Amino acid sequence: METERLILRRFKEADLDDLYMYLSDSKTLEYEPYLPMTRKKTEEELHRRINDPQMIAVQRKNDHRLIGNLWLGNTSETQKELGFVFHYLYWHHGYAKEACTAVIKDAFDHGVNIIMAQCDPENENSWRLLEALGMKRVQHLHANVYFFKDENGNPIWKDTYIYKLQKQ
Repeated sequence: METERLILRRFKEADLDDLYMYLSDSKTLEYEPYLPMTRKKTEEELHRRINDPQMIAVQRKNDHRLIGNLWLGNTSETQKELGFVFHYLYWHHGYAKEACTAVIKDAFDHGVNIIMAQCDPENENSWRLLEALGMKRVQHLHANVYFFKDENGNPIWKDTYIYKLQKQ
């Protein structure tokens, strides 16, 4: 799939260097449920992504650079969940909105009725993007999930915003 500035495609072996650039970056991954990855871990993750049809690589047309990825997971036959990660160097250029808009349109064109998304309420860039895509915040879950523990082994609980977009 292509947009004006982007190619949306499956991951491939040649993506390793660019994928490592953002999966090893703590600023890019600040709100993700995993820590920055080593090159070896990124290689393993790349192979997982190559074999996962729900993972979408986002590549710029002008320089063929991989700048991020989308994930469109199945929650049911007519509902999907959208996720995204873009290298921080490419934030605030409209790439995420352009890519998400294309993927949402394609999903709606292929029988999906609802797209949902989740994000950390502290991640203003993400929830602003979801709202710019026309998604509505339908729920604020309090202390519902943890991905990391503190130095004493206690969960670090996080809130979650739930967003939905229904096909018109």
